[in-house]
Amino acid sequence: MTQNTFTSAKLALVAIGGNLHSWAGSPEATMRAALRQIVCLPGVSLKAVSRFWLTPAFPIGSGPDYVNAAISLQTDSAPEALLAALHDIEAHLGRRRQGARWQSRGIDLDLIAYDDMVLPEIRTHDHWRQLPPEQQAENAPETLILPHPRLQDRGFVLVPLAEVAPNWVHPRLKRSVVELLATLPPGALEGIRPLNT
Repeated sequence: MTQNTFTSAKLALVAIGGNLHSWAGSPEATMRAALRQIVCLPGVSLKAVSRFWLTPAFPIGSGPDYVNAAISLQTDSAPEALLAALHDIEAHLGRRRQGARWQSRGIDLDLIAYDDMVLPEIRTHDHWRQLPPEQQAENAPETLILPHPRLQDRGFVLVPLAEVAPNWVHPRLKRSVVELLATLPPGALEGIRPLNT
């Protein structure tokens, strides 16, 4: 894995989830297997792991409930290199990135944010963040978009993220994770509950 070294480590926020079994076992067992691999990545230090949360599949009715969590990392890897490493872990656990968007999967490792970086640049980020809902399922960017363009809309991301990075501020929306969570529309948190493990 090619890495760029920065003068100081950066904060990376990663959402973890899955709703199907993998060779490692249940979704929660698969997430734990992914965490064991993440902590072995060079240039990465795991700082915090949220509780595991049961969340309804998105879109509603598209499959079994998900198990979701969030982690915060310190890293000297460039965001593209870190994402490539996360995709390698997904592949090792049996994930195949093909087919329809938002389909059921055994593991999903999404790079949600990297410090206060906006990628690839402000105009493109704003375009993808403001994409109408009916186009989101049909269109996927061909480049890394950071922060994740749907971050502010998803309770299943914000709830666990608030446990590991409550004060991280979205560089375009100028709101913290806690503030974004508080401004979700009614019903956005329906069905989200801690997984008792």
